[in-house]
Amino acid sequence: MKGGVQLVLIDSFKSAGGKDLIIDFIDSLDKFEKAEGYLLLEHLEEIESIDACIFYTKKIQEKVWEFKFKNHIRIFYVLCSKIYIYLLHVCKKQKNKTERHDKELALKRAKEIMK
Repeated sequence: MKGGVQLVLIDSFKSAGGKDLIIDFIDSLDKFEKAEGYLLLEHLEEIESIDACIFYTKKIQEKVWEFKFKNHIRIFYVLCSKIYIYLLHVCKKQKNKTERHDKELALKRAKEIMK
């Protein structure tokens, strides 16, 4: 809590071995993309509600959304509440639109955590 206000809580998908797949992906990016990825995560931790997010968001399906940064990197997430975000998948867009398998993977993971 910051100044008596509940801040956004962030969790992310981990592999069976406990690796944070979102952070590992961001760490693999070039320094500018990596900086913007960490800026996004830092921004999310400091806002009071997802409604205050300054990054581009797009609804994918029901509670599954995506953040876009550096114009071609996507982080898919599920909005569990206005203050709880679960990061599902991250990818670098290679073509004109996000690959179907990336969306399907995010939706599959969302189903798993919403059980």
